[in-house]
Amino acid sequence: MSLHSAPDVPLLINSPNSQSERRINPSWTIAAFKTRLEPITGIPTGCQQLSLRVGSQDAVAITAADEEQTQLGAFALQPYAEITVVDTRPPAARTDFSDLSAVAKYEMPATEYETRSDSVLAWKKAQKLGRFDPNAPSVEEQKIQALEREIEERGLIVNGRVRLLPDSDARRGTISYIGNIPEIPGLGAWIGVTLDEPTGKNDGSVKGKKYFECGKNCGVFVRPERCEAGDFPALDLGDEDLEEL
Repeated sequence: MSLHSAPDVPLLINSPNSQSERRINPSWTIAAFKTRLEPITGIPTGCQQLSLRVGSQDAVAITAADEEQTQLGAFALQPYAEITVVDTRPPAARTDFSDLSAVAKYEMPATEYETRSDSVLAWKKAQKLGRFDPNAPSVEEQKIQALEREIEERGLIVNGRVRLLPDSDARRGTISYIGNIPEIPGLGAWIGVTLDEPTGKNDGSVKGKKYFECGKNCGVFVRPERCEAGDFPALDLGDEDLEEL
């Protein structure tokens, strides 16, 4: 008469830091099983709380008064049943293996990276791409081109009606100038607007230089993104409203 050990059973092991499939021998004791789980889950044997779930059945705790002697075969092990390992330690005492913030990382010095011949930077240099393209516009030129595109896309033209944003329809006016203004800091074109009401900042002049004609405090210079083109009629306050101003 020959004795045969019980065949291994494939089980799914779930823990806060790992999920894996393992072959479990029913002849292992609970204590021996926990010892094997420690390097897999990172949870010390004395802090492991095990439970077994078969299919849709309720989970059953894998525990015994004498875990050194009680074998896993005492529980209804079935292929691909789930064993959940809970860490009973206080949260502050647990190791979060998914948190990589404290892991030392290697950062290559910029000077070393720039000398490498197998980097993306080296490939861009060889292909003359991006800032290595001798025909590429400068940053200043790109900003100017972006403003020009925005003027075109927004349909802003001289004598066109606009509403200033984000003022909604509180201020409306007519475009009287589109172009550069050296007296104002910043690259690219500005939009000079003659407002319907004297709620502006100038009379179409900047530091004494005239860019368009309008009444006192009826002029304002804004960037294209502040203008919404449209058929906006002039606001009529009426005599009653004028008396309140």
